[in-house]
Amino acid sequence: MEVMNVKKPNILILGAGYGGMITASRLTKELSANDANITLVNKHDYHYQTTWLHEPAAGTLSPEKTRMEIKSVLDLSRIKFVKDEVVEIKREEKKVLLKNGELEYDYLVVGLGSEPETFGVPGVHEFAFSKWTVNGAREVKEHIEYMFAKYNNTPEEERDQLLNFIVAGAGFTGIEFIGELSERVPELCSHYDIPKEKVKMYVIEAAPSALPGFDPELVEYAMNLLESRGVEFKINCPIKEVTEEGVILASGDEIKAATVVWATGVRGSSIIEKSGFEAMRGRIKVEPDLRAPGHDDIFIIGDCALLINEEINRPYPPTAQIAMQMADTCAQNLKALLKGGSLKTFKPDIKGTVASLGGKQAIGVVGSRKLFGASANFMKKMIDNRYLFLLGGPGLVMKKGKNPL
Repeated sequence: MEVMNVKKPNILILGAGYGGMITASRLTKELSANDANITLVNKHDYHYQTTWLHEPAAGTLSPEKTRMEIKSVLDLSRIKFVKDEVVEIKREEKKVLLKNGELEYDYLVVGLGSEPETFGVPGVHEFAFSKWTVNGAREVKEHIEYMFAKYNNTPEEERDQLLNFIVAGAGFTGIEFIGELSERVPELCSHYDIPKEKVKMYVIEAAPSALPGFDPELVEYAMNLLESRGVEFKINCPIKEVTEEGVILASGDEIKAATVVWATGVRGSSIIEKSGFEAMRGRIKVEPDLRAPGHDDIFIIGDCALLINEEINRPYPPTAQIAMQMADTCAQNLKALLKGGSLKTFKPDIKGTVASLGGKQAIGVVGSRKLFGASANFMKKMIDNRYLFLLGGPGLVMKKGKNPL
């Protein structure tokens, strides 16, 4: 009797961020080697914790702590890993073009992450630090230290703006970064023999409040704490242009600074629009089962997915927590498509939101409880460690985790 060779379907995962890594990890548990060929494509051979990058950027954590080799986390006997850059998704041909070739798919998971949103402000790419990557964080840290090192060797009339630091955006990224920087400034001043009052730190936000959408009492706590460390807030104050010398505000005023860190939010990967998907700021409004409208074979997760919170009729923010939950649902739905079963509808389960403020300080909401200071900081570290546990078990927590005390 002739045995027919049944072709195994190809599942292709684009991006090794929070969504891509959890999807890949879950699929190795949900599917057997005979069910599908699974391939993960990523630009680097490591995965990194985007939500930790404000720390190495300010110099309070080694960049190595934020990254882990993909082969040390995923079982590469079960998943093929391709180190390459995605160029375009050819939906009609069911192919993905890479810088160095192409791959075919039967099912595609798009987890390509985000890019900085400039809102059309000129000068951002030329004069601001806007790349929230491991190398981008290294660049910011090196630059900050160079400004301090340069200060005492620069003529007095030229040195003022060297130690002026502007953070554009008072959302999570901006607040967490300025929290770390403000905590480190006294140590830098001491190391480089500079009076602390020579350092000026600004947070500039176009919206009417810092940390938009966060509990007002917690926002006030955060602002008071950061102001006590010398941070000056300019709220309701859009930036019109970033220049070589600082920023020009919509009011026409100029603030001079040798360092501008751009943290005004993100948009989905430009590959989404390049590939012809209908999108808003690089994000596709997904179906309840996380598939792209009109595409039964394409799942969109993480920062490239647009998901509306029906209760307030606003999109859910693109967070790591939601990306990980999407990945879980995505893996289960792929299993259902391959092995039979009904597809699950995705609904985020927001367990809490915590923002670190540098040192042992943080703010957060967990359930209905508001957390301030050390207790919020403890919770933040526990959340960070929980992700490591979900991805790689207790071994990864021991290797990369944070001491919550």
